[in-house]
Amino acid sequence: MNINQFSKASSELKTLRDCLRFAVSRFNEAKLSFGHGSLDAYDEAAYLILHTLHLPLDRLEPFLDATLTHNELLEVLNIIEKRVEERVPAAYLTHQAFLGDFSFYVDERVIVPRSFIAELLRERLTPWVEDAEMVSSVLDMCTGSGCLAILAAHAFPNSLVDAADLSPDALDVARRNVDDYGLKEQIELIETDLFSKLGGRSYDVIISNPPYVDAPSVAALPQEYLHEPKLALGSGNDGLDATRAILEHAADHLTENGILIVEIGHNRDALEAAYPDLPFTWLEVSAGDQFLFLLHREDLL
Repeated sequence: MNINQFSKASSELKTLRDCLRFAVSRFNEAKLSFGHGSLDAYDEAAYLILHTLHLPLDRLEPFLDATLTHNELLEVLNIIEKRVEERVPAAYLTHQAFLGDFSFYVDERVIVPRSFIAELLRERLTPWVEDAEMVSSVLDMCTGSGCLAILAAHAFPNSLVDAADLSPDALDVARRNVDDYGLKEQIELIETDLFSKLGGRSYDVIISNPPYVDAPSVAALPQEYLHEPKLALGSGNDGLDATRAILEHAADHLTENGILIVEIGHNRDALEAAYPDLPFTWLEVSAGDQFLFLLHREDLL
């Protein structure tokens, strides 16, 4: 949108409802890609406008016909245009991402949180963990923003949680989130290439949402996803390089009855073909049973 169009919009739009309609039209016209917290143009427009106006994110209706001040209107138009022109995911514009009821600080040093493992942690990994109070040690491998480590600390309050990542930049973001939740006594942040610096540590539960996008899919990613760290997306030609390394070494870091849960995107068929003798348990989440597997330590030996 050029400066004349921007000036015209700022003079003609009056209410939040006007801005919402305008934003949805702009997003659809620009053919934006979603998937970083919102599923479509309407949800993303509503979120960005409510956040920009410092309004409750779950209460749109009471404010739809409220007239915006001139400065408010300019702020709303600016964030709408930045989303369109730069194709930056909304989470990076607001520095906020959600997993369930939990909110996390994010920026372009970390992937935007969107792991299905969060759904399982809300249920404290039932029935795979019989007594959440008895879990004493958890590893979140490839922690990124620290979101799953924080969810694990809440799910298993008597545990010590290690949050491991190769990226020092990601761990800086994770540290901020851990501090925000007051969990620095329960969560330890570790810079390591997978298990390389974990020594003799062992865990009752290992969870991981590692890089898993295959090379052809990386090459075809929409522009929004290219704002995310490359390190957190691709994992070799078939997307399984990180998962292979986890499977190779996880048994050495699981307690006797420990379990491993890994998210692998759309790679179920490729993984089962690569490991025909591993008895994967595929876990049901809102999107189906194709994305997360569970293995016990004895399965990996």
